[in-house]
Amino acid sequence: MTDTARMRAMVFRTGTARLSEERWARPEPAAGQVLIEVAACAVCRTDLHILDGELADPKQPLIPGHEIVGRVVAMGGGVDRFELGQRVGVPWLGWTCGGCPDCLAGRENLCGRARFTGYTLDGGYAEYALADQRYAFALPDSYSDVEAAPLLCAGLIGYRSLRLAGDAARVGIYGFGAAAHIVAQVCRHQGRAVYAFSRPGDNAAQAFARRLGAVWAGGSDQPAPEPLDAAIIFAPIGALVPVALEAVRPGGSVVCGGIHMSDIPAMPYRLLWRERILRSVANLTRRDAEEFLTLAPQVPIRTEIEALPLAEANTALDRLRRGALSGAAVLRVR
Repeated sequence: MTDTARMRAMVFRTGTARLSEERWARPEPAAGQVLIEVAACAVCRTDLHILDGELADPKQPLIPGHEIVGRVVAMGGGVDRFELGQRVGVPWLGWTCGGCPDCLAGRENLCGRARFTGYTLDGGYAEYALADQRYAFALPDSYSDVEAAPLLCAGLIGYRSLRLAGDAARVGIYGFGAAAHIVAQVCRHQGRAVYAFSRPGDNAAQAFARRLGAVWAGGSDQPAPEPLDAAIIFAPIGALVPVALEAVRPGGSVVCGGIHMSDIPAMPYRLLWRERILRSVANLTRRDAEEFLTLAPQVPIRTEIEALPLAEANTALDRLRRGALSGAAVLRVR
């Protein structure tokens, strides 16, 4: 096999604590697929959940990464959405059956046979990646490759979480990282007030939130300064659920925006009473992607990024685990 038919990839194997840099055969697109030459891939907390064994049964071996930006360099039969050389983004939801009741009702995020980029499908911590053309999206020209990458998960999941929070005017955000820093900008654009809750004592995160327009920022151990209409929890900490329910007004909503969360502790029924709503976000839909990628340059959203080369994926993951990132880490592949 010639060297041009191989690619660099950062690979996860169950039982190992770190990714290994390997040379893999460059994949070939099947019908309906595009082959993407990866330019950048953002690093997400979900990647940590996979590596730490908190999400069961990942593909093995696995190339992680589900916030992919790159250019189409080959196409399988039947591809009609893109042209060679076109820049596209690939998110977490990578394939659905298209025929189950949820798919037919526009709830493809709940498809029971769904496959996920960087989890059950190989992802973007590599020089090339495959994608189903249905789940690849054209990107706004106003973003560079590294700037666009966090929009593909932090942005999309934040946007879906905000949609499920309804028309809340006062929005609490628990966990002020990559998703929060994007959704805070959407809130400000829409005239909503943001109340940011970080790890107790994390003055840097609180200052970051204020810089992005939060009207109040403090630790998650502090009470909200006034009743909230809704709260979104991005931190994977189940103990924040009763805290957030305590903070929202009667009839308000608490939205859990992560794919994994530690156990929710027992709590008194009074926290849920008076028609408070507790709900989760699962994945995303194509509608979410199309709406959000149209909205992003209108806000305009500015992603705060720290770019690292692909070979330093382990460093980026370690920093994310320690909470030592401001905004989002992005692996620069090219």
